Amino acid sequence: MRILSGIQPSGALHIGNYFGMMKPAIALQAEGEALYFIADYHALTSLRDPGALRENSRRVALDFLACGLDPDRAALFLQSDVPQVTELAWILGTVTPMGLLERCHSYKDKLARGAAASAGLFTYPVLMAADILIYDSDIVPVGRDQKQHLEVTRDIAIKMNETFGDLFKLPEPRIHAETEVVPGTDAQKMSKSYRNTIEIFGAEKETRKRVMSIVTDSTPIDAPKDAASSAIFQLYSLVASTEEKEVMAAEFRRGGTGYGDFKKRLFESLWRYFAPMRERRAAILAQPNYIDGVLARGAERANAIADKVMARVRDAVGV
Repeated sequence: MRILSGIQPSGALHIGNYFGMMKPAIALQAEGEALYFIADYHALTSLRDPGALRENSRRVALDFLACGLDPDRAALFLQSDVPQVTELAWILGTVTPMGLLERCHSYKDKLARGAAASAGLFTYPVLMAADILIYDSDIVPVGRDQKQHLEVTRDIAIKMNETFGDLFKLPEPRIHAETEVVPGTDAQKMSKSYRNTIEIFGAEKETRKRVMSIVTDSTPIDAPKDAASSAIFQLYSLVASTEEKEVMAAEFRRGGTGYGDFKKRLFESLWRYFAPMRERRAAILAQPNYIDGVLARGAERANAIADKVMARVRDAVGV
Protein backbone atom coordinates (compact mmCIF):
# COMPACT_ATOMS: atom_id res chain seq x y z
CA MET A 1 0.00 0.00 0.00
CA ARG A 2 1.39 3.38 -1.02
CA ILE A 3 0.42 6.43 1.07
CA LEU A 4 0.79 10.00 -0.20
CA SER A 5 0.36 13.31 1.60
CA GLY A 6 1.68 16.84 1.26
CA ILE A 7 1.92 20.04 3.25
CA GLN A 8 2.43 23.63 2.10
CA PRO A 9 5.46 25.62 3.30
CA SER A 10 3.46 28.83 3.61
CA GLY A 11 4.67 29.70 7.11
CA ALA A 12 5.48 28.31 10.55
CA LEU A 13 3.62 25.07 11.26
CA HIS A 14 0.94 25.23 13.94
CA ILE A 15 -0.83 22.68 16.09
CA GLY A 16 -3.69 22.53 13.58
CA ASN A 17 -1.17 21.25 11.02
CA TYR A 18 0.13 18.73 13.53
CA PHE A 19 -3.15 17.20 14.65
CA GLY A 20 -4.92 17.64 11.32
CA MET A 21 -2.24 16.28 8.98
CA MET A 22 1.16 15.50 10.48
CA LYS A 23 0.22 13.18 13.35
CA PRO A 24 -2.06 10.98 11.18
CA ALA A 25 0.54 10.93 8.40
CA ILE A 26 3.32 9.91 10.79
CA ALA A 27 1.14 7.10 12.15
CA LEU A 28 0.52 5.82 8.62
CA GLN A 29 4.23 5.39 7.90
CA ALA A 30 3.96 2.09 9.80
CA GLU A 31 1.19 0.80 7.51
CA GLY A 32 2.84 0.94 4.10
CA GLU A 33 5.15 2.80 1.73
CA ALA A 34 4.75 6.46 2.70
CA LEU A 35 5.63 9.44 0.52
CA TYR A 36 5.35 12.92 2.05
CA PHE A 37 6.12 16.02 0.01
CA ILE A 38 6.59 19.69 0.83
CA ALA A 39 4.34 21.49 -1.65
CA ASP A 40 6.51 24.43 -2.67
CA TYR A 41 4.87 24.76 -6.12
CA HIS A 42 1.46 25.05 -4.46
CA ALA A 43 2.80 27.70 -2.10
CA LEU A 44 3.59 29.95 -5.08
CA THR A 45 -0.11 30.79 -5.34
CA SER A 46 0.24 32.89 -2.18
CA LEU A 47 3.94 33.29 -1.35
CA ARG A 48 6.09 35.41 -3.68
CA ASP A 49 9.23 35.81 -1.57
CA PRO A 50 11.85 33.29 -2.80
CA GLY A 51 13.93 33.51 0.34
CA ALA A 52 10.91 32.93 2.56
CA LEU A 53 9.79 29.99 0.44
CA ARG A 54 13.18 28.26 0.71
CA GLU A 55 13.39 28.94 4.44
CA ASN A 56 9.83 27.75 5.04
CA SER A 57 10.45 24.56 3.07
CA ARG A 58 13.46 23.65 5.19
CA ARG A 59 11.57 24.52 8.34
CA VAL A 60 8.70 22.22 7.36
CA ALA A 61 11.21 19.41 6.81
CA LEU A 62 12.83 20.10 10.17
CA ASP A 63 9.52 20.23 12.01
CA PHE A 64 8.14 17.11 10.33
CA LEU A 65 11.26 15.17 11.32
CA ALA A 66 11.12 16.56 14.86
CA CYS A 67 7.50 15.45 15.17
CA GLY A 68 8.37 11.85 14.40
CA LEU A 69 8.68 11.25 10.68
CA ASP A 70 11.19 8.44 10.17
CA PRO A 71 13.15 8.96 6.90
CA ASP A 72 14.04 5.26 6.87
CA ARG A 73 10.34 4.37 6.63
CA ALA A 74 8.90 7.36 4.77
CA ALA A 75 10.27 9.47 1.92
CA LEU A 76 10.25 13.23 2.62
CA PHE A 77 11.01 15.49 -0.35
CA LEU A 78 10.32 18.77 -2.09
CA GLN A 79 7.53 18.80 -4.67
CA SER A 80 9.80 20.80 -7.01
CA ASP A 81 12.45 18.06 -6.90
CA VAL A 82 10.11 15.82 -8.94
CA PRO A 83 9.68 17.71 -12.27
CA GLN A 84 7.45 14.96 -13.67
CA VAL A 85 4.66 16.37 -11.48
CA THR A 86 4.29 19.56 -13.53
CA GLU A 87 4.58 17.61 -16.79
CA LEU A 88 1.75 15.36 -15.70
CA ALA A 89 -0.30 18.35 -14.51
CA TRP A 90 -0.28 19.78 -18.06
CA ILE A 91 -1.39 16.48 -19.56
CA LEU A 92 -4.17 16.11 -16.96
CA GLY A 93 -5.24 19.68 -17.66
CA THR A 94 -5.92 18.84 -21.31
CA VAL A 95 -8.76 16.51 -20.31
CA THR A 96 -10.02 18.25 -17.15
CA PRO A 97 -13.46 19.87 -17.67
CA MET A 98 -13.65 23.55 -16.74
CA GLY A 99 -16.91 22.90 -14.91
CA LEU A 100 -15.16 20.49 -12.57
CA LEU A 101 -12.73 23.20 -11.47
CA GLU A 102 -15.43 25.87 -11.28
CA ARG A 103 -17.25 23.77 -8.68
CA CYS A 104 -14.26 23.56 -6.33
CA HIS A 105 -14.98 25.16 -2.96
CA SER A 106 -11.35 25.99 -2.19
CA TYR A 107 -11.00 28.40 -5.12
CA LYS A 108 -14.19 30.26 -4.16
CA ASP A 109 -13.18 30.40 -0.48
CA LYS A 110 -9.76 31.84 -1.28
CA LEU A 111 -11.24 34.50 -3.55
CA ALA A 112 -13.69 35.42 -0.80
CA ARG A 113 -10.72 35.93 1.55
CA GLY A 114 -9.06 38.32 -0.91
CA ALA A 115 -6.75 36.07 -2.92
CA ALA A 116 -5.98 37.14 -6.50
CA ALA A 117 -7.88 35.16 -9.13
CA SER A 118 -4.85 33.62 -10.84
CA ALA A 119 -4.79 30.71 -13.26
CA GLY A 120 -2.55 28.87 -10.81
CA LEU A 121 -5.12 29.18 -8.04
CA PHE A 122 -7.90 28.03 -10.37
CA THR A 123 -5.97 24.99 -11.63
CA TYR A 124 -4.61 24.13 -8.19
CA PRO A 125 -6.70 20.90 -8.07
CA VAL A 126 -5.08 19.69 -11.31
CA LEU A 127 -1.59 20.03 -9.84
CA MET A 128 -2.83 18.30 -6.71
CA ALA A 129 -4.17 15.46 -8.87
CA ALA A 130 -0.74 15.17 -10.51
CA ASP A 131 0.88 15.04 -7.05
CA ILE A 132 -1.27 12.05 -6.18
CA LEU A 133 -1.40 10.16 -9.49
CA ILE A 134 2.31 10.43 -10.34
CA TYR A 135 3.12 7.98 -7.50
CA ASP A 136 0.32 5.44 -8.11
CA SER A 137 -0.96 6.36 -4.65
CA ASP A 138 -3.40 4.02 -2.91
CA ILE A 139 -4.26 6.05 0.20
CA VAL A 140 -4.38 9.82 0.72
CA PRO A 141 -5.05 11.02 4.29
CA VAL A 142 -7.28 14.12 4.19
CA GLY A 143 -9.58 16.10 6.43
CA ARG A 144 -13.27 16.08 5.59
CA ASP A 145 -12.98 19.67 4.34
CA GLN A 146 -10.36 18.52 1.80
CA LYS A 147 -12.24 15.48 0.57
CA GLN A 148 -13.45 17.34 -2.54
CA HIS A 149 -9.85 17.67 -3.78
CA LEU A 150 -9.45 13.90 -3.77
CA GLU A 151 -12.82 13.47 -5.47
CA VAL A 152 -11.56 15.82 -8.22
CA THR A 153 -8.40 13.72 -8.53
CA ARG A 154 -10.49 10.59 -8.96
CA ASP A 155 -12.68 12.31 -11.56
CA ILE A 156 -9.60 13.39 -13.55
CA ALA A 157 -8.10 9.90 -13.31
CA ILE A 158 -11.34 8.37 -14.59
CA LYS A 159 -11.37 10.84 -17.50
CA MET A 160 -7.77 9.94 -18.37
CA ASN A 161 -8.53 6.22 -18.16
CA GLU A 162 -11.57 6.61 -20.42
CA THR A 163 -9.55 8.63 -22.94
CA PHE A 164 -6.21 6.81 -23.01
CA GLY A 165 -6.79 3.41 -21.45
CA ASP A 166 -6.12 2.03 -17.99
CA LEU A 167 -3.47 4.48 -16.79
CA PHE A 168 -4.16 5.37 -13.17
CA LYS A 169 -5.26 3.84 -9.91
CA LEU A 170 -8.18 5.53 -8.18
CA PRO A 171 -6.80 6.68 -4.80
CA GLU A 172 -8.90 6.30 -1.66
CA PRO A 173 -9.22 8.91 1.12
CA ARG A 174 -8.29 8.17 4.70
CA ILE A 175 -10.28 10.57 6.84
CA HIS A 176 -9.39 11.03 10.51
CA ALA A 177 -12.67 12.21 12.01
CA GLU A 178 -11.25 12.68 15.49
CA THR A 179 -9.15 15.61 14.29
CA GLU A 180 -11.60 17.10 11.84
CA VAL A 181 -11.16 20.75 12.82
CA VAL A 182 -8.61 22.11 15.26
CA PRO A 183 -9.92 25.44 16.59
CA GLY A 184 -7.78 28.55 16.51
CA THR A 185 -7.60 31.36 19.04
CA ASP A 186 -10.81 32.84 17.58
CA ALA A 187 -12.64 29.45 17.66
CA GLN A 188 -12.63 29.22 13.82
CA LYS A 189 -10.58 26.50 12.12
CA MET A 190 -6.91 27.11 12.93
CA SER A 191 -5.34 28.53 9.79
CA LYS A 192 -2.54 30.92 8.88
CA SER A 193 -5.08 32.67 6.65
CA TYR A 194 -7.12 33.59 9.72
CA ARG A 195 -4.07 34.59 11.81
CA ASN A 196 -5.41 32.53 14.69
CA THR A 197 -2.66 29.94 15.06
CA ILE A 198 -0.57 28.53 17.90
CA GLU A 199 2.80 27.40 16.53
CA ILE A 200 4.13 23.93 17.31
CA PHE A 201 7.60 25.27 18.04
CA GLY A 202 6.88 28.85 19.00
CA ALA A 203 8.83 30.52 21.79
CA GLU A 204 7.45 29.87 25.27
CA LYS A 205 6.43 33.46 25.93
CA GLU A 206 4.68 33.85 22.56
CA THR A 207 2.95 30.47 22.89
CA ARG A 208 1.60 31.43 26.31
CA LYS A 209 0.42 34.76 24.90
CA ARG A 210 -1.41 33.05 22.04
CA VAL A 211 -3.12 30.58 24.37
CA MET A 212 -4.18 33.34 26.75
CA SER A 213 -5.69 35.24 23.78
CA ILE A 214 -8.22 32.49 22.97
CA VAL A 215 -11.65 34.08 22.57
CA THR A 216 -14.26 33.12 25.18
CA ASP A 217 -17.80 34.16 26.03
CA SER A 218 -18.84 36.32 29.00
CA THR A 219 -20.04 33.54 31.31
CA PRO A 220 -19.25 34.52 34.95
CA ILE A 221 -16.62 32.55 36.87
CA ASP A 222 -19.17 30.98 39.23
CA ALA A 223 -21.56 29.88 36.46
CA PRO A 224 -21.46 26.48 34.70
CA LYS A 225 -19.85 26.52 31.26
CA ASP A 226 -20.21 24.41 28.12
CA ALA A 227 -17.01 22.43 27.55
CA ALA A 228 -18.15 21.02 24.19
CA SER A 229 -18.37 24.46 22.58
CA SER A 230 -15.16 25.79 24.15
CA ALA A 231 -12.03 26.12 21.99
CA ILE A 232 -10.03 25.83 25.21
CA PHE A 233 -11.48 22.41 26.03
CA GLN A 234 -11.28 21.20 22.42
CA LEU A 235 -7.58 22.03 22.28
CA TYR A 236 -6.98 20.57 25.75
CA SER A 237 -8.63 17.33 24.63
CA LEU A 238 -5.93 16.89 21.98
CA VAL A 239 -3.04 16.87 24.46
CA ALA A 240 -4.50 15.79 27.82
CA SER A 241 -5.07 12.30 29.20
CA THR A 242 -8.58 10.87 29.48
CA GLU A 243 -8.56 11.49 33.23
CA GLU A 244 -7.40 15.09 32.79
CA LYS A 245 -10.13 15.72 30.22
CA GLU A 246 -12.79 14.32 32.55
CA VAL A 247 -11.59 16.55 35.38
CA MET A 248 -11.69 19.70 33.25
CA ALA A 249 -15.09 18.81 31.78
CA ALA A 250 -16.48 18.38 35.30
CA GLU A 251 -15.06 21.77 36.32
CA PHE A 252 -16.72 23.38 33.30
CA ARG A 253 -20.07 21.90 34.31
CA ARG A 254 -19.71 22.76 37.99
CA GLY A 255 -18.65 26.38 37.62
CA GLY A 256 -16.33 28.24 39.96
CA THR A 257 -13.31 28.16 37.63
CA GLY A 258 -12.60 31.02 35.22
CA TYR A 259 -11.52 30.74 31.61
CA GLY A 260 -8.14 32.23 32.53
CA ASP A 261 -7.37 29.26 34.76
CA PHE A 262 -8.41 26.83 32.05
CA LYS A 263 -6.15 28.62 29.57
CA LYS A 264 -3.16 28.34 31.93
CA ARG A 265 -3.76 24.61 32.24
CA LEU A 266 -4.05 24.33 28.44
CA PHE A 267 -0.72 26.11 27.94
CA GLU A 268 1.04 23.84 30.45
CA SER A 269 -0.33 20.73 28.74
CA LEU A 270 0.59 21.95 25.26
CA TRP A 271 4.10 22.88 26.33
CA ARG A 272 4.60 19.49 28.02
CA TYR A 273 3.13 17.54 25.08
CA PHE A 274 5.54 19.01 22.53
CA ALA A 275 8.61 18.97 24.83
CA PRO A 276 10.10 15.71 23.40
CA MET A 277 9.65 17.09 19.88
CA ARG A 278 11.47 20.30 20.83
CA GLU A 279 14.36 18.15 22.04
CA ARG A 280 14.45 16.17 18.77
CA ARG A 281 14.31 19.41 16.81
CA ALA A 282 17.35 20.77 18.65
CA ALA A 283 19.24 17.52 18.00
CA ILE A 284 18.48 17.71 14.26
CA LEU A 285 19.61 21.34 14.09
CA ALA A 286 22.92 20.25 15.58
CA GLN A 287 23.56 18.16 12.42
CA PRO A 288 24.06 20.74 9.62
CA ASN A 289 23.68 18.40 6.62
CA TYR A 290 21.00 16.10 7.99
CA ILE A 291 17.94 17.80 6.45
CA ASP A 292 19.55 18.10 3.00
CA GLY A 293 20.43 14.42 3.10
CA VAL A 294 16.90 13.38 4.05
CA LEU A 295 15.35 15.49 1.27
CA ALA A 296 17.83 14.20 -1.32
CA ARG A 297 17.14 10.55 -0.44
CA GLY A 298 13.41 11.20 -0.44
CA ALA A 299 13.54 12.86 -3.86
CA GLU A 300 15.52 9.94 -5.26
CA ARG A 301 12.86 7.46 -4.09
CA ALA A 302 10.03 9.66 -5.38
CA ASN A 303 11.66 10.19 -8.79
CA ALA A 304 12.17 6.46 -9.27
CA ILE A 305 8.41 5.93 -8.96
CA ALA A 306 7.46 9.03 -10.96
CA ASP A 307 9.74 8.05 -13.86
CA LYS A 308 7.90 4.74 -14.33
CA VAL A 309 4.45 6.33 -14.17
CA MET A 310 5.42 9.17 -16.51
CA ALA A 311 6.88 6.75 -19.07
CA ARG A 312 3.55 4.92 -19.06
CA VAL A 313 1.62 8.18 -19.51
CA ARG A 314 3.84 9.51 -22.32
CA ASP A 315 3.47 6.28 -24.22
CA ALA A 316 -0.32 6.32 -23.81
CA VAL A 317 -0.82 9.92 -24.95
CA GLY A 318 1.74 9.79 -27.77
CA VAL A 319 4.56 12.09 -26.67
